[in-house]
Amino acid sequence: MESALPAAGFLYWVGAGTVAYLALRISYSLFTALRVWGVGNEAGVGPGLGEWAVVTGSTDGIGKSYAEELAKHGMKVVLISRSKDKLDQVSSEIKEKFKVETRTIAVDFASEDIYDKIKTGLADLEIGILVNNVGMSYEYPEYFLDVPDLDNVIKKMININILSVCKMTQLVLPGMVERSKGAILNISSGSGMLPVPLLTIYSATKTFVDFFSRCLHEEYRSKGVFVQSVLPYFVATKLAKIRKPTLDKPSPEMFVKSAIKTVGLQSRTNGYLIHALMGSIISNLPSWIYLKIVMNMNKSTRAHYLKKTKKN
Repeated sequence: MESALPAAGFLYWVGAGTVAYLALRISYSLFTALRVWGVGNEAGVGPGLGEWAVVTGSTDGIGKSYAEELAKHGMKVVLISRSKDKLDQVSSEIKEKFKVETRTIAVDFASEDIYDKIKTGLADLEIGILVNNVGMSYEYPEYFLDVPDLDNVIKKMININILSVCKMTQLVLPGMVERSKGAILNISSGSGMLPVPLLTIYSATKTFVDFFSRCLHEEYRSKGVFVQSVLPYFVATKLAKIRKPTLDKPSPEMFVKSAIKTVGLQSRTNGYLIHALMGSIISNLPSWIYLKIVMNMNKSTRAHYLKKTKKN
Protein backbone atom coordinates (compact mmCIF):
# COMPACT_ATOMS: atom_id res chain seq x y z
CA MET A 1 0.00 0.00 0.00
CA GLU A 2 2.83 2.39 0.90
CA SER A 3 4.64 1.70 -2.39
CA ALA A 4 1.53 2.70 -4.32
CA LEU A 5 1.54 6.22 -2.86
CA PRO A 6 4.67 7.50 -4.64
CA ALA A 7 3.39 6.03 -7.92
CA ALA A 8 0.03 7.80 -7.48
CA GLY A 9 1.82 11.06 -6.70
CA PHE A 10 3.98 10.67 -9.80
CA LEU A 11 0.94 10.03 -12.01
CA TYR A 12 -0.82 13.03 -10.48
CA TRP A 13 2.03 15.36 -11.42
CA VAL A 14 2.32 13.85 -14.90
CA GLY A 15 -1.40 14.44 -15.41
CA ALA A 16 -1.24 17.97 -13.99
CA GLY A 17 1.78 18.78 -16.18
CA THR A 18 0.02 17.46 -19.28
CA VAL A 19 -3.11 19.51 -18.57
CA ALA A 20 -1.02 22.62 -17.96
CA TYR A 21 0.93 22.06 -21.19
CA LEU A 22 -2.24 21.60 -23.22
CA ALA A 23 -3.80 24.68 -21.61
CA LEU A 24 -0.75 26.75 -22.51
CA ARG A 25 -0.77 25.41 -26.10
CA ILE A 26 -4.46 26.19 -26.52
CA SER A 27 -4.05 29.66 -24.97
CA TYR A 28 -1.09 30.41 -27.24
CA SER A 29 -3.01 29.21 -30.32
CA LEU A 30 -6.00 31.39 -29.42
CA PHE A 31 -3.76 34.40 -28.78
CA THR A 32 -1.97 33.87 -32.10
CA ALA A 33 -5.27 33.47 -33.96
CA LEU A 34 -6.62 36.67 -32.39
CA ARG A 35 -3.43 38.55 -33.24
CA VAL A 36 -3.35 37.36 -36.88
CA TRP A 37 -7.01 37.11 -37.86
CA GLY A 38 -8.49 39.65 -35.48
CA VAL A 39 -5.92 42.45 -35.24
CA GLY A 40 -3.55 41.77 -38.16
CA ASN A 41 -0.68 43.95 -39.35
CA GLU A 42 -2.22 46.18 -42.02
CA ALA A 43 -0.25 49.18 -40.73
CA GLY A 44 2.99 47.42 -41.65
CA VAL A 45 2.07 47.35 -45.36
CA GLY A 46 2.64 50.56 -47.28
CA PRO A 47 5.16 53.05 -48.65
CA GLY A 48 7.23 52.68 -45.48
CA LEU A 49 8.66 49.51 -47.04
CA GLY A 50 9.33 51.31 -50.34
CA GLU A 51 7.40 53.50 -52.77
CA TRP A 52 6.53 50.78 -55.27
CA ALA A 53 4.80 47.41 -55.25
CA VAL A 54 5.31 44.96 -58.12
CA VAL A 55 2.56 42.41 -58.87
CA THR A 56 2.80 39.65 -61.48
CA GLY A 57 -0.35 38.17 -63.01
CA SER A 58 -2.11 41.38 -62.02
CA THR A 59 -5.03 41.68 -64.46
CA ASP A 60 -7.37 39.14 -62.84
CA GLY A 61 -8.18 37.38 -59.60
CA ILE A 62 -5.81 37.38 -56.65
CA GLY A 63 -3.11 39.37 -58.45
CA LYS A 64 -5.47 42.21 -59.36
CA SER A 65 -6.82 42.27 -55.81
CA TYR A 66 -3.30 42.50 -54.36
CA ALA A 67 -2.53 45.40 -56.73
CA GLU A 68 -5.70 47.22 -55.64
CA GLU A 69 -5.13 46.55 -51.93
CA LEU A 70 -1.53 47.79 -52.06
CA ALA A 71 -2.64 50.89 -53.98
CA LYS A 72 -5.28 51.42 -51.29
CA HIS A 73 -2.41 51.42 -48.77
CA GLY A 74 -0.78 54.25 -50.74
CA MET A 75 1.77 52.32 -52.77
CA LYS A 76 2.56 52.99 -56.42
CA VAL A 77 2.06 49.80 -58.43
CA VAL A 78 3.87 48.08 -61.30
CA LEU A 79 1.47 45.70 -63.04
CA ILE A 80 3.06 42.82 -64.97
CA SER A 81 0.99 40.45 -67.09
CA ARG A 82 0.59 39.15 -70.63
CA SER A 83 -2.25 41.23 -72.11
CA LYS A 84 -1.41 44.89 -72.76
CA ASP A 85 -5.08 45.79 -73.18
CA LYS A 86 -6.01 44.28 -69.79
CA LEU A 87 -2.98 45.90 -68.16
CA ASP A 88 -3.99 49.31 -69.47
CA GLN A 89 -7.55 48.81 -68.23
CA VAL A 90 -6.52 47.74 -64.70
CA SER A 91 -3.90 50.49 -64.60
CA SER A 92 -6.53 53.14 -65.43
CA GLU A 93 -8.94 51.73 -62.83
CA ILE A 94 -6.30 51.82 -60.07
CA LYS A 95 -5.15 55.34 -60.97
CA GLU A 96 -8.69 56.66 -60.95
CA LYS A 97 -9.83 54.87 -57.80
CA PHE A 98 -6.75 55.17 -55.56
CA LYS A 99 -4.97 58.21 -57.02
CA VAL A 100 -1.56 56.49 -57.21
CA GLU A 101 0.99 56.21 -59.98
CA THR A 102 1.10 52.96 -61.96
CA ARG A 103 3.32 51.38 -64.58
CA THR A 104 2.71 48.36 -66.79
CA ILE A 105 5.01 45.74 -68.32
CA ALA A 106 3.45 43.36 -70.86
CA VAL A 107 5.28 40.00 -70.95
CA ASP A 108 4.37 36.32 -71.25
CA PHE A 109 5.83 34.41 -68.29
CA ALA A 110 5.68 31.21 -70.34
CA SER A 111 8.78 32.57 -72.12
CA GLU A 112 12.28 32.62 -70.66
CA ASP A 113 13.66 35.69 -72.46
CA ILE A 114 11.49 38.34 -70.79
CA TYR A 115 13.54 39.28 -67.75
CA ASP A 116 15.81 41.85 -69.39
CA LYS A 117 12.66 43.76 -70.39
CA ILE A 118 11.31 43.53 -66.83
CA LYS A 119 14.67 44.60 -65.39
CA THR A 120 14.63 47.71 -67.61
CA GLY A 121 11.05 48.49 -66.58
CA LEU A 122 11.92 48.26 -62.87
CA ALA A 123 15.19 50.19 -63.07
CA ASP A 124 15.66 52.88 -60.40
CA LEU A 125 12.35 52.07 -58.62
CA GLU A 126 12.32 51.77 -54.84
CA ILE A 127 10.43 48.47 -54.59
CA GLY A 128 8.99 47.71 -51.17
CA ILE A 129 6.77 44.74 -52.01
CA LEU A 130 6.92 42.05 -54.69
CA VAL A 131 3.89 39.79 -55.18
CA ASN A 132 4.81 36.71 -57.22
CA ASN A 133 1.28 35.76 -58.18
CA VAL A 134 1.36 34.68 -61.83
CA GLY A 135 0.41 31.01 -62.12
CA MET A 136 -0.86 28.25 -64.36
CA SER A 137 -2.89 25.17 -63.45
CA TYR A 138 -4.42 22.20 -65.30
CA GLU A 139 -7.46 22.58 -67.51
CA TYR A 140 -8.91 19.62 -65.57
CA PRO A 141 -7.50 16.85 -63.31
CA GLU A 142 -5.68 14.24 -65.39
CA TYR A 143 -3.20 11.38 -65.15
CA PHE A 144 0.34 12.62 -65.85
CA LEU A 145 0.87 10.78 -69.14
CA ASP A 146 -2.61 11.70 -70.39
CA VAL A 147 -2.26 15.47 -69.91
CA PRO A 148 -2.95 17.02 -73.36
CA ASP A 149 0.16 18.51 -75.01
CA LEU A 150 2.23 17.26 -72.08
CA ASP A 151 5.63 18.51 -73.29
CA ASN A 152 4.32 22.05 -73.66
CA VAL A 153 2.45 21.94 -70.33
CA ILE A 154 5.59 20.81 -68.49
CA LYS A 155 7.65 23.65 -69.95
CA LYS A 156 5.00 26.33 -69.46
CA MET A 157 4.13 25.31 -65.92
CA ILE A 158 7.77 25.28 -64.83
CA ASN A 159 8.41 28.66 -66.48
CA ILE A 160 5.27 30.31 -65.09
CA ASN A 161 5.04 28.72 -61.64
CA ILE A 162 8.74 28.29 -60.77
CA LEU A 163 11.08 30.27 -63.01
CA SER A 164 9.08 33.49 -62.63
CA VAL A 165 9.31 33.34 -58.83
CA CYS A 166 13.09 32.80 -58.89
CA LYS A 167 13.85 35.41 -61.55
CA MET A 168 11.56 38.14 -60.18
CA THR A 169 13.07 37.60 -56.73
CA GLN A 170 16.56 37.84 -58.23
CA LEU A 171 15.65 41.20 -59.79
CA VAL A 172 14.00 42.79 -56.76
CA LEU A 173 15.75 41.33 -53.71
CA PRO A 174 19.11 43.20 -54.02
CA GLY A 175 17.42 46.59 -53.58
CA MET A 176 15.52 45.36 -50.53
CA VAL A 177 18.70 43.99 -48.96
CA GLU A 178 20.51 47.26 -49.64
CA ARG A 179 17.76 49.25 -47.87
CA SER A 180 17.28 46.56 -45.17
CA LYS A 181 13.52 46.46 -45.72
CA GLY A 182 10.96 44.92 -48.03
CA ALA A 183 8.52 42.06 -48.41
CA ILE A 184 8.20 39.30 -51.02
CA LEU A 185 4.82 37.55 -51.11
CA ASN A 186 4.89 34.31 -53.08
CA ILE A 187 1.46 32.91 -53.94
CA SER A 188 1.72 29.16 -53.61
CA SER A 189 -1.42 27.03 -53.13
CA GLY A 190 -3.09 24.65 -50.69
CA SER A 191 -2.17 22.09 -53.35
CA GLY A 192 1.47 22.74 -52.43
CA MET A 193 1.02 21.70 -48.80
CA LEU A 194 0.41 18.02 -49.56
CA PRO A 195 0.56 15.96 -52.79
CA VAL A 196 -2.45 16.28 -55.09
CA PRO A 197 -2.65 13.37 -57.55
CA LEU A 198 -4.13 14.17 -60.97
CA LEU A 199 -2.77 17.71 -60.56
CA THR A 200 0.76 16.37 -60.21
CA ILE A 201 2.83 19.03 -61.99
CA TYR A 202 0.82 21.91 -60.53
CA SER A 203 1.03 20.50 -57.00
CA ALA A 204 4.78 19.91 -57.33
CA THR A 205 5.49 23.41 -58.68
CA LYS A 206 3.49 25.01 -55.89
CA THR A 207 5.41 22.93 -53.34
CA PHE A 208 8.58 24.43 -54.83
CA VAL A 209 7.18 27.93 -54.28
CA ASP A 210 6.44 27.08 -50.64
CA PHE A 211 9.89 25.62 -49.90
CA PHE A 212 11.67 28.39 -51.84
CA SER A 213 9.83 31.01 -49.79
CA ARG A 214 10.51 29.36 -46.44
CA CYS A 215 14.21 28.96 -47.18
CA LEU A 216 14.51 32.52 -48.48
CA HIS A 217 12.78 33.91 -45.39
CA GLU A 218 15.36 32.24 -43.13
CA GLU A 219 18.21 33.54 -45.29
CA TYR A 220 17.10 37.17 -45.45
CA ARG A 221 14.94 38.01 -42.45
CA SER A 222 18.04 39.14 -40.53
CA LYS A 223 18.66 41.56 -43.42
CA GLY A 224 15.23 43.16 -42.99
CA VAL A 225 13.39 41.29 -45.78
CA PHE A 226 10.17 39.41 -44.98
CA VAL A 227 9.37 36.52 -47.35
CA GLN A 228 5.92 34.95 -47.16
CA SER A 229 4.51 31.75 -48.61
CA VAL A 230 0.76 32.19 -49.21
CA LEU A 231 -1.14 28.90 -49.53
CA PRO A 232 -4.82 29.51 -50.36
CA TYR A 233 -7.35 26.80 -51.01
CA PHE A 234 -10.11 27.54 -53.52
CA VAL A 235 -10.76 31.23 -54.25
CA ALA A 236 -13.52 32.33 -56.64
CA THR A 237 -11.32 33.14 -59.67
CA LYS A 238 -11.15 32.29 -63.36
CA LEU A 239 -8.11 30.08 -62.69
CA ALA A 240 -10.13 28.00 -60.21
CA LYS A 241 -13.20 28.09 -62.50
CA ILE A 242 -15.37 29.22 -59.57
CA ARG A 243 -17.80 32.03 -60.27
CA LYS A 244 -19.77 32.48 -57.06
CA PRO A 245 -17.93 33.19 -53.76
CA THR A 246 -18.91 31.21 -50.66
CA LEU A 247 -17.64 31.17 -47.06
CA ASP A 248 -14.94 28.59 -47.88
CA LYS A 249 -14.34 29.93 -51.42
CA PRO A 250 -13.97 33.68 -50.90
CA SER A 251 -13.80 36.32 -53.59
CA PRO A 252 -10.26 37.48 -54.47
CA GLU A 253 -10.98 40.81 -52.78
CA MET A 254 -12.08 39.13 -49.54
CA PHE A 255 -9.12 36.74 -49.59
CA VAL A 256 -6.52 39.47 -50.17
CA LYS A 257 -8.07 41.77 -47.56
CA SER A 258 -7.54 38.95 -45.07
CA ALA A 259 -4.12 37.83 -46.35
CA ILE A 260 -2.61 41.33 -46.30
CA LYS A 261 -3.10 41.42 -42.50
CA THR A 262 -0.73 38.46 -42.11
CA VAL A 263 2.27 40.20 -43.72
CA GLY A 264 4.98 40.52 -41.10
CA LEU A 265 3.17 38.11 -38.76
CA GLN A 266 3.18 34.78 -40.60
CA SER A 267 5.93 33.76 -43.01
CA ARG A 268 3.75 30.78 -44.03
CA THR A 269 0.01 31.37 -44.17
CA ASN A 270 -3.20 30.14 -45.73
CA GLY A 271 -4.17 33.81 -45.83
CA TYR A 272 -7.78 33.33 -44.75
CA LEU A 273 -9.19 32.01 -41.47
CA ILE A 274 -11.44 29.32 -42.99
CA HIS A 275 -8.56 28.12 -45.19
CA ALA A 276 -6.29 27.99 -42.11
CA LEU A 277 -8.83 25.76 -40.34
CA MET A 278 -9.11 23.57 -43.45
CA GLY A 279 -5.33 23.31 -43.68
CA SER A 280 -5.07 22.30 -40.03
CA ILE A 281 -7.66 19.55 -40.43
CA ILE A 282 -6.24 18.23 -43.71
CA SER A 283 -2.65 18.23 -42.42
CA ASN A 284 -3.67 16.05 -39.46
CA LEU A 285 -5.43 13.39 -41.53
CA PRO A 286 -3.57 10.08 -42.01
CA SER A 287 -1.88 10.34 -45.43
CA TRP A 288 -3.66 7.28 -46.86
CA ILE A 289 -7.08 8.75 -46.00
CA TYR A 290 -6.15 12.16 -47.39
CA LEU A 291 -4.77 10.71 -50.65
CA LYS A 292 -7.82 8.47 -51.11
CA ILE A 293 -10.21 11.41 -50.64
CA VAL A 294 -8.29 13.70 -53.02
CA MET A 295 -7.85 10.99 -55.64
CA ASN A 296 -11.57 10.19 -55.62
CA MET A 297 -12.54 13.88 -55.80
CA ASN A 298 -10.23 14.55 -58.73
CA LYS A 299 -11.28 11.37 -60.56
CA SER A 300 -14.89 12.53 -60.22
CA THR A 301 -14.03 16.03 -61.51
CA ARG A 302 -12.07 14.48 -64.39
CA ALA A 303 -14.97 12.21 -65.37
CA HIS A 304 -17.43 15.11 -65.26
CA TYR A 305 -15.17 17.28 -67.43
CA LEU A 306 -14.57 14.55 -70.03
CA LYS A 307 -18.28 13.72 -70.19
CA LYS A 308 -19.16 17.39 -70.63
CA THR A 309 -16.59 17.98 -73.40
CA LYS A 310 -17.70 14.88 -75.31
CA LYS A 311 -21.31 16.15 -75.30
CA ASN A 312 -20.12 19.45 -76.72
